[in-house]
Amino acid sequence: MILIMLVGLALFALAAVLLLRGVSTPRARAVETLGHIDSYGFTKRSVQKSSRRPLTKLLAVEASWHGDADQSRIEVLDETALRNMLNGPGLYQLYPRKFTGSRLLSTIALPGLWLLFGLSNDVNSLLLFAGTVLLVPGGWRLPLILVRARARRRLDKIDYELPELIDLLVVTVEAGVGFVQSLQIASVRLGGPLGDELRLVLQEQAMGLGDNEALRNMLLRCETPTVRSFVRSILQGETLGVSIGQIMRNLAQEMRKRRRAHAEERAQKAPIKLLFPLVFLIFPAMFVILLGPAVLTFMASIGG
Repeated sequence: MILIMLVGLALFALAAVLLLRGVSTPRARAVETLGHIDSYGFTKRSVQKSSRRPLTKLLAVEASWHGDADQSRIEVLDETALRNMLNGPGLYQLYPRKFTGSRLLSTIALPGLWLLFGLSNDVNSLLLFAGTVLLVPGGWRLPLILVRARARRRLDKIDYELPELIDLLVVTVEAGVGFVQSLQIASVRLGGPLGDELRLVLQEQAMGLGDNEALRNMLLRCETPTVRSFVRSILQGETLGVSIGQIMRNLAQEMRKRRRAHAEERAQKAPIKLLFPLVFLIFPAMFVILLGPAVLTFMASIGG
């Protein structure tokens, strides 16, 4: 009976995939072309990553098909908002339709795997139903949670490295180098997400975008207080005609004070975060070691 249910579930999933593929095939090539357009500025990196494993490539294609077929049917999803959200973790090659397809695949895959596990291991029917009901919204939310966590780590790293960038800009600008050339020098010397953002700014400028507009786009991709202060200071300095070197020097001091305050804030939160492992993990072990022999001796004396 279980084998028949598993075979039926697999055939139903295969039929659904084939149906969605048949619906979305006419637009698959256009979606792939738009995906290449969305990944502008990262051509070399995309060529290096094109040799993916067959399973990963198959899942990516299925996600593209699902996203292309279902994006227009889900009216609550804003493609522009998804694009801005994917810029935070640096997923420039992952266009919004593919991300929507990945969420749909996760919504189908997680409950399906739980059903397979439950049916093959004779899990209680109530627990099986409850797990399936909970995993449907969980599968829809899981890619979003992962993307936001990655964006948070990447933006924190950009905020941490930004004072070093400003120091480098101060040195080069006060040495007589132009601001755009200073950004080019910094993009060569800096790596990580901040270096990627600088190279993207320079590529936008090379494509004909103005300096101010390229910096505003950087702010849209990295919406943090530190980057906001950096971009607005540069824009105000160019508008008012103030020396960029002096602005950068004052901004570097302000950002280091902000980073020190952030470190102090995290240090003050550490005792509260340590409370849970201290009460539920460390104290019980200490009580067992210290009071265990006394309790055993007391019980032995009462029993004797």
